Amino acid sequence: MTYRLGVDVGGTFTDLLLFDEENGKFWRHKTPSTPHDSSEGILTGVKAITAEAGVSAKDIAYFLHGTTVATNAVLEGKGAKVGLVTTEGYRDVMQIARSFVPGGLAAWIVWPKPQPLAHLEDTVEAPERMGADGKVVRALDEDAVRAALRQLKDQGIEALTVSLINAYVNGAHETRIGEIAAEELPGIPVSLSHEVLPEMQEYERTLSTVANAAVRPVVSKYVSNLRNKLEDEGLEGKLSLLRSDGGLMSSQKAEEHPVNILMSGPAGGVTGALWVGKNAGLSNILTLDVGGTSTDVALIEGLEARRVRTTEVGHLSVRASALDVKTVGAGGGSIAHVPELTGALRVGPESAGAVPGPVAYNKGGELPTVTDANVVLGYLPEDLLGGSFQLDREGAKKSVQTIADALGVTLMEAARGIIDIVNENMFGALRMISVQQGYDPREFALMGFGGAGPLHVNAVAKLMGSWPAVSPVSPGVLCALGDATTQMRTETARSFSKLAKDTSIADLQVVLDEMADQTRGELLADGVAEDQITSQFEVDVRYAGQAFEVPLTIDKAVLENDGIEGILARFDEEHLRLFTFNMDTPHEIVNLRAVALGVAPALPANELPKGDGDPAAAKIRDHTLWMDGKEQAAVIYDRAKLRQGDTIPGPAIITEMDSTTLVESGCIAVVDAVGNILINPKAEG
Repeated sequence: MTYRLGVDVGGTFTDLLLFDEENGKFWRHKTPSTPHDSSEGILTGVKAITAEAGVSAKDIAYFLHGTTVATNAVLEGKGAKVGLVTTEGYRDVMQIARSFVPGGLAAWIVWPKPQPLAHLEDTVEAPERMGADGKVVRALDEDAVRAALRQLKDQGIEALTVSLINAYVNGAHETRIGEIAAEELPGIPVSLSHEVLPEMQEYERTLSTVANAAVRPVVSKYVSNLRNKLEDEGLEGKLSLLRSDGGLMSSQKAEEHPVNILMSGPAGGVTGALWVGKNAGLSNILTLDVGGTSTDVALIEGLEARRVRTTEVGHLSVRASALDVKTVGAGGGSIAHVPELTGALRVGPESAGAVPGPVAYNKGGELPTVTDANVVLGYLPEDLLGGSFQLDREGAKKSVQTIADALGVTLMEAARGIIDIVNENMFGALRMISVQQGYDPREFALMGFGGAGPLHVNAVAKLMGSWPAVSPVSPGVLCALGDATTQMRTETARSFSKLAKDTSIADLQVVLDEMADQTRGELLADGVAEDQITSQFEVDVRYAGQAFEVPLTIDKAVLENDGIEGILARFDEEHLRLFTFNMDTPHEIVNLRAVALGVAPALPANELPKGDGDPAAAKIRDHTLWMDGKEQAAVIYDRAKLRQGDTIPGPAIITEMDSTTLVESGCIAVVDAVGNILINPKAEG
């Protein structure tokens, strides 16, 4: 028997999901995260879940892991000290950067420019020059390079980046500097720009390679430490990490190119939502992943998650494919407060985190949070996790009363105010990825997951007009499910930079074939069987003179049938959708990318036994909660006892081990064949 174990490490909890590949049976487990060393929490979880399932660590063939180690290193400024080698005359490339200032009109007055990841004093120049055609203009001065590298060694750098002008066309000089660095700086990891990002635009290429170098020692230490601990535990299976774009990469690759796992954490939820969507017959989905600290949202159209060419973490924006996930500081632990200056209620972005957590958790928290408001309103029953976890409702009431007093309203009005504001924050993030990208949210279902997603999904669906609101199977550990149900993926890019009218299909095919061979070779080296690899291609197109491109996916058959004109027609259509206009300017083909994919495991979803539509057998007790401005009678159900076809009118609460689903008044919930809860507005009349 073979098992797949998905593990997702979040800020508050580490989630595990163990999947039996043969019959679709799964076990899930949540354990508190251990921020000082994530592998401790992971091992605690592995021991617990294998004991519960009655399997040994040896039976786990695949260990699939989404991690925020790289993300946190960037956000907390804990990356390595990076040395940078540039072409002579280009030492200031990181300082000059792009002249983009975030924020409103006056932002440049108050915006302190973030310190580049490679400091100016740790940047040295190499006397050399490649031409834009890839021919050597000035030979590399190796003695000067050795002297410069010794200087960096004395300055105590922990990682090295080499990024030379036009290296994306010919990386020979970078490769040679890498060889010299291996002699002069033994043990220091070296990142070469033509390997990390073989695309033009020297600032973006340098920044992405420097970011790769900065997180490399941290990620490498984490991954090798985890690998050793798992081996000690008897786990012989393959360790893979989730990439920002929703595919998997081997742990060895992740150590070399960690820039590709900067958004590994949130990507798990999106890949999990894809698996649920396939089994529930939903193809257009907006995802709402609500954790303790933040909410991540993404858009899936036709069972394809929307990808972007840049990964953004804090101030850092690097060229690495990622799922288009937007994050807002609104989660279960977000703190509510009333600033004296305005006297208006605000929620977040500050969070109570895992320590001390919300007041209701009784761990020393004193400030009112979203979770406390949910407890006060009766949306979160006091006995969570099957009664093993008692919530302190009185403490929650006391804390929310401070908000009520400050606003001069009743306790319940204050609590619902907190919930309404956090729902609006989530609504704002969802608008950014739907309405602002030219999509109509009414054509999408809204799927809520993470610990608190199902509590808010019904209310947010009302704001969006996105139905049904979906509470998937095991929503609290959906990210771990996503880690377990996705496929291996790798990609490479080349700059092409030719006007479309001067390009033939043959020109494109030569480059695409080369890149396809390279990416297939990488997956073969990672142990994926030849007959399980498929290739996809992307092409970036723009109107000549524009400063940005629109990426389009293409395949060989389409290219042969529709020709270059077919690509350009699709570009015009996409440009019109994004920007509402087209231009008469000639088209330019800027970059080409090849993606190699392994096969996604065909993990089955278990069907629930059929019911007669009456959920009485799952009823735990009657309950009262506060909704629509008044106290209302509701019922609490146990999700584990629901059967397919059961129909639950709102208001109602459905509890389970890792999450709680709230069905609002005026809505009705139905359990589908595989156990997802689909909530829709009650039909009028």
